[in-house]
Amino acid sequence: MGTKAKAVAVKEYTYSWEGKDRAGKSVKGEMRATGEAVLKNHMRRQGINVMRVKRQRVGGGRRITDEDITMFTRQLATMLKSGVPMLTSFDIVAKGHSNPSVTRLLMEIKTDIETGSSLTVAFRRHPAYFDALYCNLVQAGEQAGILDALLARLATYKEKILGVKKKIKSAMFYPTAVIVAAFVITAVIMIFVIPAFKDLFSSFGADLPGPTQVVITISDAFTSYWYIIFGSIFGGYYLFMKAWKRSEAVQIFMDRLILKLPVLGDIVRSATIARWARTLSTMFAAGVPLVESLESVGGAAGNYLYKIATKKIQSEVSTGTSLTIAMQNANVFPNMMLQMVSIGEESGALDAMLGKVADYYEEEVDNAVEALSSLMEPIIMVVLGVLIGGLVVAMYLPIFKMGAAIGG
Repeated sequence: MGTKAKAVAVKEYTYSWEGKDRAGKSVKGEMRATGEAVLKNHMRRQGINVMRVKRQRVGGGRRITDEDITMFTRQLATMLKSGVPMLTSFDIVAKGHSNPSVTRLLMEIKTDIETGSSLTVAFRRHPAYFDALYCNLVQAGEQAGILDALLARLATYKEKILGVKKKIKSAMFYPTAVIVAAFVITAVIMIFVIPAFKDLFSSFGADLPGPTQVVITISDAFTSYWYIIFGSIFGGYYLFMKAWKRSEAVQIFMDRLILKLPVLGDIVRSATIARWARTLSTMFAAGVPLVESLESVGGAAGNYLYKIATKKIQSEVSTGTSLTIAMQNANVFPNMMLQMVSIGEESGALDAMLGKVADYYEEEVDNAVEALSSLMEPIIMVVLGVLIGGLVVAMYLPIFKMGAAIGG
């Protein structure tokens, strides 16, 4: 009877160490290792006699965001361009960061580089923070010897993409916040205020007007089943968001639906086109072949419809079709963009033209978000006025009716 060998994952820890090199000079640093003995043996082979070792505590720290990675990329590019050695740059950025999670991540990458890994390989070990596009650009920079320039271009790219995302979020935040506030206020009125009026009206002994009766009926439902109503809303929202993140079918449906929405659909479409053009421009300018660049562009677009279109474009380009014709066949890009790409292909300045396309559509997003914000304010005011005003009028109708009867 055979036995199966199991691969046991060896856990590594981060250690800070102090020691002396062959010249007797004091040195110190940090390293990931499975234990103190392993660390000392490794440093001894490098000619360093380790005098003190301390295991670093794994502290808390908030989640690592795109903003953190973007800031790190910009800082690393600036330091390398200024002539600061890579390992020193990692030390400075890591120890100066306010988020312990980022510090730990950068120290792990630094340790990988110290043990002989290239920067690209070290980044690829953390796919949650450094995607294929990021790693491909870093690899192109390492191979061409222009890592600082590629990192600067990558930082600019990520800053532009983040800027577009923030504008879309800001456009959605205001109406969403108002809708939530309106629902909460309405629920409070229904659960606490309307029942007081109901008790008052029951002493009148007369039939209530239709609108008042409808509001009281809704209030009774809120009062009796508030936990079911709130539970259904929050539970449904939670399940929907989970399904949106994990189910490809739901993602496809929502991506198609969002593009069809009035006003918002146009903003998302412009943002997607800007992201698509910016990504391809950055990749192509870095010297990555067009077919290989399109591999990263599809995922970076952020919309399933454009992801599928990009795969089709990549397939056609790989068989010799020009990018302009392939994009035209995909039938998801505007004519202006197709004309700019055609000029870029003919003139040999495709990356520059795609950059101009990205600039244009990013400006379109800016203008559309400002217009949407201006449009939403009066609409929200009208909706709130009708909602709250309608409740007030419905509850005061019996009082007006009683007053008219007394006056008559």
